[in-house]
Amino acid sequence: MELFGVSLVCYLVGAVCAVSCSGRLAANRIGPGAAVAGSLAGLTAMLCSPASAVSTMALPWGLPIGALTLGLDPASRLFLLPVYVLGAAGAVAGACSLSGHDDPQTGHVRLGTHWFFYNILLLGLCLVMAARDAVGFLIAWEIMSLAPFFLISLHDDESEVREAAWIYLVAAHLGAACLIAFFTLAMADAGGSSFDALAAAARSGQLAAPSLLFGLALLGFMAKIGLFPFHVWLPEVYAAAPSHVTALMSGGMINVGVYGLWRSLDILGPPQPWQGWLLVGLGLSSALFGIIRALAQGNLKRLLAYSSVENMGLVCLGLGLGLVGRAAGNDAVAVLGLAGALFHVLSHAAFKGLLFLCAGAVLDAVGSVRFAHLGGLARRMPVVGALFLLGAAGIAGLPPLSGFVGELTLALAMLAGLELPGLLPQVAMAAALAAMAAVGGFALAAFAKAGGLAFLGQPRTPAAAKAVGAGWPARLPLLFLAACAGLAALAAPALLALAGQAALAFSGMDPAPARVALTLAGGIARSVGLVSALLVALALGLLALRSRLTAAHGRRLQPTWGCGYEAPTARMQYGAASFVEPSARVLGLPMGLSRRLDMDPGLFPARATLVVASPDAVKNRIFVPIFEAVGRFCDALKVVQHGRVHLYILYVLATVVALLAWKL
Repeated sequence: MELFGVSLVCYLVGAVCAVSCSGRLAANRIGPGAAVAGSLAGLTAMLCSPASAVSTMALPWGLPIGALTLGLDPASRLFLLPVYVLGAAGAVAGACSLSGHDDPQTGHVRLGTHWFFYNILLLGLCLVMAARDAVGFLIAWEIMSLAPFFLISLHDDESEVREAAWIYLVAAHLGAACLIAFFTLAMADAGGSSFDALAAAARSGQLAAPSLLFGLALLGFMAKIGLFPFHVWLPEVYAAAPSHVTALMSGGMINVGVYGLWRSLDILGPPQPWQGWLLVGLGLSSALFGIIRALAQGNLKRLLAYSSVENMGLVCLGLGLGLVGRAAGNDAVAVLGLAGALFHVLSHAAFKGLLFLCAGAVLDAVGSVRFAHLGGLARRMPVVGALFLLGAAGIAGLPPLSGFVGELTLALAMLAGLELPGLLPQVAMAAALAAMAAVGGFALAAFAKAGGLAFLGQPRTPAAAKAVGAGWPARLPLLFLAACAGLAALAAPALLALAGQAALAFSGMDPAPARVALTLAGGIARSVGLVSALLVALALGLLALRSRLTAAHGRRLQPTWGCGYEAPTARMQYGAASFVEPSARVLGLPMGLSRRLDMDPGLFPARATLVVASPDAVKNRIFVPIFEAVGRFCDALKVVQHGRVHLYILYVLATVVALLAWKL
């Protein structure tokens, strides 16, 4: 716990120093430096301590309720790993990216404030995952939820950025309201605020409405995770925020919602079957919706955002499988589902952080991440292109990378679930397995689109043609995350065993059959990974041999054959809409594509324009009308704000009388 405490101090001191320093250059060094130092200290604490160790520490607390009790167990250690890794990588990438901003509006005050909130976000994430008291958890949650609002708003001179920041703030506090209600009701029934007291009350049946508490926790944490239909803030925020912030949010911050749900399920005790099936349904809905929407996007960062919706859906699927297994007494299904969910959290964090930092490098080089403005970047930015390909392969679940192991574990959980008693659960498991397979296919298509349109072909704009890759300091965080992803692939069986150990901490789990299932899953993952690695090595060897043979016999470079057409242009390449046009014929409604063709009349029109958009129907048809109605209602209430003090006093007296009457 000592090194963990050191990491917290580094974040706090770095935040204060960054906002206090008087020089722009100093702010852009002290803030990231403190974030890296704190992350390295925390990472050392996680890696050097025994995986099964449980440690706690209590700090001084001046409030009449709650306590500042911090603790680390196998689950919180694994959830903290992405925070530290992405915190360090994002700090270095952000320092390199922001060092070129000479606009007076992004001077030393703005950079100091930016790095202040970056370190505060890391501090809040660590406190949330280490809190062992409900009051301390809620305070840390609020710190963690507020900091991204200011990080997103770095370029608040743009209207899209301001709108995205406010959307995030509303979503965060709607979720926080549900969590406050959850913990308040639980503390009232338990008579204490520590997690141990809440869990003991659940085991003894003291919680008056466990189903209501489950619903409140699910709603609160769903808003942070970004599950369908509460995903609407993710595409807006991820497209508008700086890329190093987006990398940390996508791989670290939304995981805190998964952690909170994990901890709440542990506190609430043995689950009901309907709770597990509800999570399975929500997870599959989010996964299918997210990846189909990703296919329709014309913006690289929005595509990655909807991919996060898909991957968090797979994590929720794993949590649901864990609850189904626990409720049915099938420990193999339970541990495979929970361990697969936790492993997928780690895998998604590494690959999605890498992909967002690659997107940031593209944005710095080209000035845009719209596919219509990109193309041909693999020749101009070969390191970024190769690392993006690695991240895309991993996030799509291709072996031998770790993304495959997480999805394989979830598939094994569903295969084991085919042995559950009753026809309906067996059919549901088979349907869930088929749906997850479809998600994998759509993911391959989405990232083939992302990599192909951004890095292959010809440049679609002069900016893309003139793009130059950043220097080695900016490449270091990308290479660091790629190395972490490679290590995760090599150590996948060991990481899966650690995730299984965290899953066995749930009450009522029999470790014997659970460990047998984990050993089987690790063996299958090791065998498939070895065969896949050999096939990849063989393919690379054949490519090297081909390159040597063609070089020995002479090689000429010619334009790609275009059906005999002699005057190809970059406009004739596949675009974001034409690439998925066959899919749109079948999946047009869920993809949400809209087309508008403006063309001059006649057989040979002089002008024709096709506009293809992909608005989010959930946002536009559900949330926008609701918030517009709330806004009109609040405007109507302004009639009571007339500036007459004597009437304000009358309001207060009427409220006091009403409260007295209710009490009597």
